[in-house]
Amino acid sequence: MAKRKISIEDGRAALAAVRAGSTARSDLATTVRYLLEELAERAPGNSVEVRVPPYGATQCVAGPRHTRGTPPNVIETDAQTWIGLACGDLDWETAIAEALVIASGSRAALHGLLPLVRSHPAGAETMEA
Repeated sequence: MAKRKISIEDGRAALAAVRAGSTARSDLATTVRYLLEELAERAPGNSVEVRVPPYGATQCVAGPRHTRGTPPNVIETDAQTWIGLACGDLDWETAIAEALVIASGSRAALHGLLPLVRSHPAGAETMEA
């Protein structure tokens, strides 16, 4: 398992700030990286690369490993779409249908892995199990 670079406390604080409307680059970057790290922790592996330029990328999902060049299974999206998917505000099928996500490769899907976080009426965020 990869070591986290964003502490859980810093990640949750940045996520809360973004969910409250912050558009600060540092909040967006920390939130994106935190959620990418969370995905990699929950779905360890190297068969899918998830990219959220310019903030970060991670490899996840067990399966065939690539070692050189462009990976065969790539998912790419922008920061707001990634945060929406990870928080359950946007579902995978809608993101694909609306061309908010570019997914190439037979394993390039995150079905069953998202959302990572759920919002509750009181504004609190909880991590999905």
